[in-house]
Amino acid sequence: MLRYIVRRLLQLVPTLFGLSILLFAWLHSLPGGPEAAMLDVRATDAKRAEVRAALGLDEPLIVQYGRFMKRLVRFDLGDSFTTGTPVMEEFGRRFPATVELTVVAMIIAICAGIPLGYLAARRHGRIFDGLTVTGSLLGICIPIFFLGFILKAIFAVKLGWFPSLGRQDVDVNATRVTEFYVLDGILTQEWDASLNALWHLILPAIALASIPFAIIVRMTRASVLEVLGEDYVRTAEAKGLRENTVRGRHVLRNAMLPVVTSIGLLTGGLLSGAVLTETVFVFGGIGSFLATAISNRDYPVLMGFIMIIAVIYVLINLAVDLSYSVLDPRVRVR
Repeated sequence: MLRYIVRRLLQLVPTLFGLSILLFAWLHSLPGGPEAAMLDVRATDAKRAEVRAALGLDEPLIVQYGRFMKRLVRFDLGDSFTTGTPVMEEFGRRFPATVELTVVAMIIAICAGIPLGYLAARRHGRIFDGLTVTGSLLGICIPIFFLGFILKAIFAVKLGWFPSLGRQDVDVNATRVTEFYVLDGILTQEWDASLNALWHLILPAIALASIPFAIIVRMTRASVLEVLGEDYVRTAEAKGLRENTVRGRHVLRNAMLPVVTSIGLLTGGLLSGAVLTETVFVFGGIGSFLATAISNRDYPVLMGFIMIIAVIYVLINLAVDLSYSVLDPRVRVR
């Protein structure tokens, strides 16, 4: 097991190296540059050249790339062209918002998707199955930004049940410990601040969970249908085992492998930044900040954030691979 983990972590090095080359080449091939976003449209060419020289963008690309790799080895990703603050500081400030949003969205998707997918499979061909499949298709087809605006219009503006933007009300006097607002309220026993932060998560999390929910429902349904047709399930039922035993030990446990794979990939995707959801609800995570960085050609932010996200994505997939041996003892990680 340990050898497998070490091997997977070592594979991360050439992956990140190749990603850095492709990303660096792509960013610097885009038209315009950071100076276009930082200066007025009437700025002179001399002023633009001065800004590029100050940012080190007038040097050869190989020199710029070498400087970036040298900083990367020291875990120093440079400073943002837009804000002037270190990239790691910007990431540390904004990533907790994305993590909180992702965790709540995946909890909603998993807790609702797996039971619905299982029940749909057990009632295959009936009305409930048809409604579940139709609902999952709607979840995939409806754009997240459109669903977000609908949720805001109904539950925030019209009914006033939930806040429409931000991570916490501005008048909440909360103590910051970890930048995870819900967790901070629990650690400091400021329960009102924690509850307020959780209340702000509901609408964006529901919007963000729509696609993962639909995928999990369909994956669970298809996997359970496949397992229900296996001989060992029919044998267990013929032996008169209790339904709970058959469902838990023989059906769900064997059907979970492809579902867990999907959950891992979906979680990694959401952690890479829910740009549309964070923009609609002004949530302040890495997704909305990446969108701003792209428009401003903020190379250090884009390079740094994407490299960190790649590491997180690989680690999540490693955790998913390791979970296989827990779900199914026949799977052994070597």
